[in-house]
Amino acid sequence: MSGVRLDLQEPLPVPETEGPPARRLDARAWARENLFSSKLNGVLTVVFGLLLAWVAYRMFRFVFVDARWEIIERNITNLLVYQFPRGELWRVWAALYVLAASVGFGVGAAGRRSSLAAEADGVPRQGRSMVLRRVGPLLVLVVVLLVFAQSLTATLLVAGVAATAVLFRVVGQRVPLRRARLASLLVLVGIAAAYLTITAFGGVPRDRWGGLLLTAFLAIGGIVISFPLGVLLALGRRSSFPAVRIVCTAYIELIRGVPLITILFMSAFALGFFLPPGSERPSAVTRALVALVLFTAAYVAEIVRGGLQGVPRGQLEAAQAIGLSPLKTTRLIVLPQALRNVIPALVGQFISLFKDTSLVFIVGLTELLAVAQNITKQSDFVAQGLFVETLIFAAFVYWAGSYWMSRESQRLETRLGVGVR
Repeated sequence: MSGVRLDLQEPLPVPETEGPPARRLDARAWARENLFSSKLNGVLTVVFGLLLAWVAYRMFRFVFVDARWEIIERNITNLLVYQFPRGELWRVWAALYVLAASVGFGVGAAGRRSSLAAEADGVPRQGRSMVLRRVGPLLVLVVVLLVFAQSLTATLLVAGVAATAVLFRVVGQRVPLRRARLASLLVLVGIAAAYLTITAFGGVPRDRWGGLLLTAFLAIGGIVISFPLGVLLALGRRSSFPAVRIVCTAYIELIRGVPLITILFMSAFALGFFLPPGSERPSAVTRALVALVLFTAAYVAEIVRGGLQGVPRGQLEAAQAIGLSPLKTTRLIVLPQALRNVIPALVGQFISLFKDTSLVFIVGLTELLAVAQNITKQSDFVAQGLFVETLIFAAFVYWAGSYWMSRESQRLETRLGVGVR
């Protein structure tokens, strides 16, 4: 052993491995196993591959070669705000800055708190690629809108909104943990402040809203109001008081058994009969929002009720054993677990609400889809068959919003460990 010299400074030789060929082998093995495992599968793979390639080619050619997007370029403001007074557009931009500040601050504060909790539970943090995938749909939508707008002023204002959101997100991440619990409240305050920025102090009434602005208002308002109402209905349906349980059950079953269009008509024409005599009749936008809230709250109640039933009985017994009151048991033990388990279903319902806002045109409101149809009747574009371009644009906006909510739902599920623990 004395004649053997072991040099600890010299690293042991490592056999060289070729990365790309190995990956190619893995890809070939996967394709052979999943796509060409038999002659029939191979034929189906080739046929459907050619079909998908042809569809992709036709879509690419239509979007970038054949489509006449000048109808969107000349009506981009109508599609966004429709009859909103052009001299008051500064209110919309101010509201966007308020929203960017409040949402950025709230996301930063809540994200720091949830990140610490996720690290304590061993949940891995998301990388930058996942963040880009989450906000990617909104970024693409904003870029498309700016391309159609062709305005340097709008580009600078959008850049300012993005910078405000990033700045306040950084500020929110530095908030002490004991105050981070107020993040969701700050977001709600920001939404209310943005609404007042548009309507208060001689602002623009809701009846003059339209396009994407009206769609976003109905969607956000419907989600913010229907969620707590649905939670209360779910708790009321499980209440030990027969009167409360019967009323909540009757409401849920009645609303869920009626189409949304019927509720929209009832809200538009019959809502005034339920108001005190002499009271002012609500605006058309308010009546539509009431219908969407009533309809969505019933479905949210059933979703939350399913989550409540999934809470183990032992959790309630443990809460009673340590002397928690029924209110604290529900607030601290039952609801957090129930809502965590039904996140996918809740987000799916909110996505459905976002798309259902297109139905308000039947009560005379001009949301995004209605504007997309109306601009084809302009004298410069009438009878030219450009409804395909406008419908594709509207569909893209709905897809971007729905896909973004879906990605946020997946992020929240991963952070909270839904289905894992």
